[in-house]
Amino acid sequence: MPPPAEAPGPAEGTPAARTADVCAAAPLLNCLLREVAEPLPGPDGSCSGGNGRHVYRLLGTGRLLRVRGTRRPAEPEVRAADGWRRLGHGELVALVARELRLRTGLANDELPAEMTDSRDVVAALLTARAHTTPPPGLHLRSEQSLITGHPHHPAPKTRGGGPPAGWLPYAPEAYARFPLTLLAVREDLVVEEGDTSALDALAAAPPGYRLLPAHPWQLDLTGPALAPAFADGRLLRLGTTAFEAWPTAAVRTLYAPERDLCLKFSLDVRITNDIRRLWRHDLLKLRRTDDAAVKAFEAMDGPAAWLSDRGYRTASFAFEELAVLVRDGLGGHVLPGATPLLAAGLAEGFPGSPLTGAEDPAAWWEAYLGAVVPPALTAFADHGVVLEAHAQNTLIAVDEDGMPVQALFRDAEGVKLLPDVERAAGWERLVYCLVVNHLTETAAALAEHHPRLDPWPAVRAVLARSALPEAHALLTAPTLPGKTNLLLRWTGADGADARYLPLPNPLAG
Repeated sequence: MPPPAEAPGPAEGTPAARTADVCAAAPLLNCLLREVAEPLPGPDGSCSGGNGRHVYRLLGTGRLLRVRGTRRPAEPEVRAADGWRRLGHGELVALVARELRLRTGLANDELPAEMTDSRDVVAALLTARAHTTPPPGLHLRSEQSLITGHPHHPAPKTRGGGPPAGWLPYAPEAYARFPLTLLAVREDLVVEEGDTSALDALAAAPPGYRLLPAHPWQLDLTGPALAPAFADGRLLRLGTTAFEAWPTAAVRTLYAPERDLCLKFSLDVRITNDIRRLWRHDLLKLRRTDDAAVKAFEAMDGPAAWLSDRGYRTASFAFEELAVLVRDGLGGHVLPGATPLLAAGLAEGFPGSPLTGAEDPAAWWEAYLGAVVPPALTAFADHGVVLEAHAQNTLIAVDEDGMPVQALFRDAEGVKLLPDVERAAGWERLVYCLVVNHLTETAAALAEHHPRLDPWPAVRAVLARSALPEAHALLTAPTLPGKTNLLLRWTGADGADARYLPLPNPLAG
């Protein structure tokens, strides 16, 4: 069942509230330590202050900060005159804001509010989960597993600052599912491109109209602006679908298993770096970008698959607000007997994940890399297609024993084509998405569960087998590009404006 519409967060000081603080602090600390801090070596040169803690100097104020752990840093403390003082989540937000004001010379009231909202969203999600049944099957469970979310974003779970009643019924992390709202748009006002026939199969539209499904949350957000169109008959309400759709990790992308139907909607809410609309400029270039990706994967000799964004439909008077994109379902793409799992879900963890239960983690990791890395490199080298192969856009299909056998990639909106972007910029983007965002995180999760495994020799081996010169150069490069999500949001940069700072390259070790 869907989560309750009202799900107040847990009381302060309860185990659930403390869990929310930990989940929200980890990605914020990751950003702070990556972008505006420097590690300080301990007595043994390990950057450890003892007791499993790591010490950093903040570059704005010069204050010392120490945390426990590395992949998911926790228990932040600042150095005071009388020793180390523990920071609560609110104090951590204030500390980050002070650092960024000094570091950039800019003020920003919006981002601290998003950091706080992100924490409160996690608290509401945890409360809702306690009263909701997880989705059936590992695929949907992996898509709806991301309580922590993006590991290097200051506010990965923000939902626009609204009360839980507005967004919780549509939250994948709370195991939501719901029917789609069915609209009809006057035929002469329809704008569409590509194959949208799956939309017409949802219901019968009245004469002179075409069917246009809508995300109910988006209708709640844009309702006043659309009222005139409903009043004069440009739009009609036809009810809802007889089936339910499940929101995936991207929140605005829904999957209906019984129809094998995947639809992506506009959502006028900031999630991570962007307001999640289907922007006109992206839709107008969709066919060219998606066609290039389709052709690249058709030419590959292997099981890797591209989930095509085959077409979109909208209304001319609300082009972005009501746009819906039709994406390939899983049928016909996933190997027989295999189960697709979200790569980000494997890194985050969920009950039944094969990452945690791998009997031979080295063999599992080699199979994972063999499924993911070669197709991403081939698309770039042979076809000039720069996949946004980060962990949320990559599905890993596993066989009945949990071994990876196939990778499936999605989201033409994030794909770049050469020579629209310079080759060096395209390669930097691919390295960030595939290696830094995706493989580094999955490797760290695997090593946490299987401490004897060093995951990086296998990554070096799969890159060394490529004929791509850039892949070989990556093996000796001193640094990798790390995206600066904290500074991007603080300075108000465009969400698509990726800026990078150099990170130590584990491949060169």
